[in-house]
Amino acid sequence: MSDHCASCGKADANLKACKACKLVKYCGVECQVAHRPAHKKACKEKAKDLFDEKLFTQPPKKEECPICMIPLPCLDDECTYMSCCGKQICEGCRYCLTRNCCPFCNTAKPTSPEETMKRLSERIEKFSDPEAMVSMALYYEKGQYGLPVNQSKAIELLQRACELGSAAGHYNLAISYEDGDGVKQDKKRAIHHYRIAAMMGHVDARHNLGCTEFENGNYQRAMKHFMIAAKCGYRESLDNVKQGFRHGDVTKEDFEKALRDYQAACDETKSEQRDKAAVIKARARACGVNI
Repeated sequence: MSDHCASCGKADANLKACKACKLVKYCGVECQVAHRPAHKKACKEKAKDLFDEKLFTQPPKKEECPICMIPLPCLDDECTYMSCCGKQICEGCRYCLTRNCCPFCNTAKPTSPEETMKRLSERIEKFSDPEAMVSMALYYEKGQYGLPVNQSKAIELLQRACELGSAAGHYNLAISYEDGDGVKQDKKRAIHHYRIAAMMGHVDARHNLGCTEFENGNYQRAMKHFMIAAKCGYRESLDNVKQGFRHGDVTKEDFEKALRDYQAACDETKSEQRDKAAVIKARARACGVNI
């Protein structure tokens, strides 16, 4: 990058780079505005490349379960948020520890929907806990735990969670914009929030981005998303990579790598307790019980 202003040509060590593309520098706002017509096309192209580089970077792995110290599974429904201490624990520790209290902080489990809501409210009011906000938002959305159906309240809580950096908040807000639940349907905003959630490591958001790109005919971009999700242990994304390989959108080398990455993620998050928990949940669902 040159140390001369791209507009007036002045040499200065204190020039400021274009925030979008980082390609050129300017003396100040006036020079940047004057140079905008000549720079606009190249700026947009470079900014898009920079964003894609960030978007398609493999996100960091999920944190470990604070009980068994094994990395948490990639899917939200394989983890449980504890309203007492705000910890995320795996389903293996939730189902296979028989004590009637939180396995992390030893607080007795809530005995009623009202007590659960009280704890969530405390987490929100005292600690500004974004995950508590997401949980309460979903209860308002579905009218669960004694709460009335209130889409506006759900959206308000999700937006607060997003401001505090919650990947789950961005993911669920994306779904609301995609479906038009509680907000005016807006596909662009949905993709915006899916992208933020995906870059933070939310694998469902990553998979949905892949599906959207595929539906729009952007098969190479779709496969990139699916391969990232497969590396996190997301089975549906791996299946889509397999289909991409069959149709020539994925090379043999990339498909083999996706298989290895997927298996490595599964092995890393596997445990006997989690296998037992999966059996318990499957049996309950077969009987029509949601646990």
